[in-house]
Order: sequence, then C-alpha cells, then structure tokens
Amino acid sequence: MRRITQLPNKIRIVTQELKDRESISIGVWVAAGGRYEGRHNKGVAHFLEHMAFKGSAKYSCDETKQLVEGVGGNLNAFTAEEETCYYAKVPAHHLKQTFDILADISFFPKLTPKDLEKERTVILEEIKMYHDLPQYYVGELLEELLWPDHPLGQSLAGTSKSVGEMSVAYLQDFKKIHYVPANTVISACGSMKHEELVKLVNAKLGKLTGPRASSYIPARRLQEKPGIRLYTKPTEQMHLALGYLAYETNHKDYYVLALLSIILGGNMSSRLFNEVREKHGLAYSVSSGIKSLNDTGVFMVSAGIDNTKIVDALGLILKVLAKLAAGGVTKDEFKRAQEYYLGQSLLGLEDTMNQMLWMGGGVVSNDQVKSLSDVIKKIKAVTPADIKRVAREILNPQRLNVSIIGPMSEEQQKRLRAIARC
Repeated sequence: MRRITQLPNKIRIVTQELKDRESISIGVWVAAGGRYEGRHNKGVAHFLEHMAFKGSAKYSCDETKQLVEGVGGNLNAFTAEEETCYYAKVPAHHLKQTFDILADISFFPKLTPKDLEKERTVILEEIKMYHDLPQYYVGELLEELLWPDHPLGQSLAGTSKSVGEMSVAYLQDFKKIHYVPANTVISACGSMKHEELVKLVNAKLGKLTGPRASSYIPARRLQEKPGIRLYTKPTEQMHLALGYLAYETNHKDYYVLALLSIILGGNMSSRLFNEVREKHGLAYSVSSGIKSLNDTGVFMVSAGIDNTKIVDALGLILKVLAKLAAGGVTKDEFKRAQEYYLGQSLLGLEDTMNQMLWMGGGVVSNDQVKSLSDVIKKIKAVTPADIKRVAREILNPQRLNVSIIGPMSEEQQKRLRAIARC
C-alpha cells in the first residue's frame, strides 16, 4: 500500500510497504539540480552531493560508508537537472541507522575547505573522464544545441573554470536556498511501516525551516532552424546523437512519445535497429529514448558508427524517422510497443530500489506518484493515429539537432551539414 504524509514543515514522506521483501530502499530527495545554477556556480549541486560523503555533523567519511556497507547495503547519490537524491538499499532491520546517515549527510555536511580542495581535484578528473568518453560527451554537445545559453545546456558537473573557482561559501549558499523542507521528499520501499519512517523523519528533520526555493529559468520548447555540432577527435568509432525538442513530463502526449520511441529505437525489434544495424550494418549500437523535465523535453537517437559510414548512417536514420512520420506504424509493431512498455514497467517495479526512485521522483517533481493502473490506462488509450500525429509534430526537420564526435574529414563534414540542412 502506497502512502504519503506531509509534516508541518512541508517535508513529504512517501512509502510503499512490501512485506515479502527482506530489504528496504530509501532516498532523501531535494528539488535542487543543475538547472537551478548560474554560470558562476555551475556544478555546485553536483559538488555539494560529492561533499556530503566527506563527513557530516554526526558521521565521519569512513563511518558513512562502513555503517551501510558493513551490513551488506549499498550507498550512493546522483544529481540531475531538477533534483538531487541520496539513497541506500539495506536489509530492512537497518532502516533507522541508514535513514539517520542519509539525512545527516544531506542536511548537515561539514563542508570544510580542506575537503573541498581534495574533492575539487576529484571532480576535475571526473570532467576530464567524461570528455574522454565520446559516447557521453556527444550527449553534452547535443544539450548545448537544444538549450543554448541556458543551464540545461551546460554540464551538470560544471566546467574546469567553475569547479576551479568553487568555494565553501558557494556550497553553503546553494544549500541554504534549496535544501529546505518544502523541497524535500523522503521515499522508501520494502519491508517497513509508514508510521515508523514518519516518526524517524519528524525526529530528525521536523524542526528544519526555510522558504521554498526560487523558480528556475524557463527552457525553450521550439526552435526556428536545425542545429549541428561536429567535434573532430581521433576516435576509433563515430559517435552520433540526434535530438528533437519534445514534451514536458505532464504533457498529454507524453505516453504517445514514449511508444513512438520504443517503435523507433527502444529494443532489437525497433525500426532503427533493424534498418541501421541488421539490414545495412552501419552501426554496432543504435537506440532512441526520451527525457522529460517540468517544462521541456527531448526525443533522442544515439548511435556508434563506423568512421567511414557516418554520412550514410545519418542519412538512413533521418530517412527512417521521416518514413514513420509520413506513413505511421503497423498494427503489429504498435501492439508490441504497448506490451513492451507495460511489461518493462511491471518488471522494473518488482525491485524496491526502482519503486523508491519511481515514487520519490514523482513526488519531488510533481507532488504526485503515478499509479501503475493509471499508466496502463494511458498507454492503452494511445492509438496508431496518435503515434503518426506526434511523429509528424516532433520529428520536424526544423527541430533537428545533430552532434557528432569522430575523425571527420572536411568532405564528410560538408555532406553531414547538407543532410541535416544546416
């Protein structure tokens, strides 16, 4: 049974009790991510997440890890565009201690200058690592095209300049503004009782105060012309990412776009996989996906392509997308996509960690959790005509953005720009 409680100070607690599990997954969520930053402090949300594990008011750096891992659990965190989450999965009878650790490192980190200097080096190396991974960096280049001169178009980890100038004061200021009760959600799933967790949260965080954080800068939803970014680098394989501005999380056609993505590149039965890899042998990997935020979104295609075949591959991918937009989908592939989405949802929610992430992410961003029955209803309400309609809207050549990393010749670059009409 799923339950939600809001404390007097606005902290929300959402739980799903699963009595037949031996574990519990728990997360402390804060509505504070990369899009709440400016150029002067880019990467501060991610930096603060790192610093939380250096020690808190109650737990040292070693104790933080040992008290969770020492009972067979795992502990981690992530920073996204709109939220940060500190989470753990442990045997259920260690709930009290694990929550206390997560809450302490989240809200009461030490943030010392000495630790900051050490972690600065770690993060600078992390940024270098991402830049050395073309399959990752090509996505960053795509986001720069999608949201130019906007926090969403800048790296979550920050830049060497912004991280190099990061200070304890920057971290404290960001934490003071965003780590407030109204921005906080505690999510848990497994063998536990809702009332027990509410009591623990109230005792640990019930006296926290602070106003709700300021709103973020709205992101663009439309663009006037296609964009392209070609990054020449001596790699063994070309890495390509296509992106079309799409729908926000609560858009009425969100599930239509989700099914469209499955049909185009969601699995080995998809059109892109069959055409680009199986029939023409142009790529080892090719797939599509969607990312939705509170006010914008993107439909993406990514591929790893033979260096000599990048021009043919881009042309074929765009041809596959255009064919679907013009001709729609078959009954068989539409039915398979529906069943695939529903089956993946059911399988994913069997795990306590996936349940915790589903609930916490829903409440921290939308103050609600979508029920599986509601998702099933919406997926089954989609029609093949909806798929064609959304494909024609989203896969508009004017919305196209292309980023490519690899050892491109001038002739290849010229032909790629011509295909993308840039």
